[in-house]
Amino acid sequence: MLEVDLRADGPIPLAARFSVAAGELVALVGPSGSGKSTILRAIAGLARPSGGRVAAQGEVWFDADRGVFLPAHRRAVGMVFQSYALFPHMSARDNVAAAMGHVPRAARPAQAQALLAMVNLAGLEDRRPAQLSGGQQQRVAVARALARAPRALLMDEPFSAVDRATRERLYREIAELRARLTMPVALVTHDMDEAARLADRLVVLREGRTLQEGAPQAVLTRPASPEVARLIGVRNLFEATALAPDAEGFARLDWAGLTLETRARAAHGARVHWVIPDGYVALHRRDRPSRGEHENPVSGVVAEALTLGQTVQIALRPDHAPQLPLHFSLPLRVAQRNGVAPGVRAAVSLIAEGLHVMGGPGA
Repeated sequence: MLEVDLRADGPIPLAARFSVAAGELVALVGPSGSGKSTILRAIAGLARPSGGRVAAQGEVWFDADRGVFLPAHRRAVGMVFQSYALFPHMSARDNVAAAMGHVPRAARPAQAQALLAMVNLAGLEDRRPAQLSGGQQQRVAVARALARAPRALLMDEPFSAVDRATRERLYREIAELRARLTMPVALVTHDMDEAARLADRLVVLREGRTLQEGAPQAVLTRPASPEVARLIGVRNLFEATALAPDAEGFARLDWAGLTLETRARAAHGARVHWVIPDGYVALHRRDRPSRGEHENPVSGVVAEALTLGQTVQIALRPDHAPQLPLHFSLPLRVAQRNGVAPGVRAAVSLIAEGLHVMGGPGA
């Protein structure tokens, strides 16, 4: 278990608290300047915050109240940087072996070779970084981080310097590698899709503060506040007034004059924010009735239909509030079959189960 509780007033404020279980991957997400990399540096002993505590698998690395601060070289941390930070004059094997100060010198080459094989670089041990692709260099960096037999593995934007195809391969390899690791893994990324695909849990940060943590699906569909919703890129974020609840006690919302049913609770008369994820906006199909066609129907005019590969991103301007467009996506074939295009009238249903209600403005 990696336990992190960090506090600092500046130069980058911190008020972050989270934990990472053995074998778990937690992604730290947030805008630039939110303190993500600073948190990793503090865990690794490369920065010393003014308050807090860091412990890994029972060993205390930092405790401000007790005056404990282990320097970086005494912390069993594996660190993977965005820039790889490999020694250019050394082979892949020697780069990995260089991190094995705890291993007898005679045993290092064999162990380094085994780690390179683990990251799918068998046969490339003698190549120097300049002879390897970006993805291969990143694999060497991962092997070198693991060579320290770390209590925790820290990864700082590890995939941002490689192309999309290489990134996809690295995602798969990291997922496979994780099944063999028993250490906590903390990943810093600005890519929400990457975080959702790789992580067991997300920690959403802003200005060094932890705003929300939880499973990716829970955070992405149930943001804790409008602030979190904006940070994670939720497009359908609106305000409404809570009406008298239905017979089951669920909230009904007045959204700019349109009444919506929900599976949430809200105080009658409260001004609230609500979101609905892309997957809970159901198009009313022309060839047959759609799922939930009578559940929160919204009709309007398609303002935008942007084709991105096999997906079409839709913006629908509702008849009751054209200034509040609804965003959703469709498979290209579904959009074509239903004639979805700019200027065309369309109708959707907002599935009540997916409509998530938050507190008042700014909550």
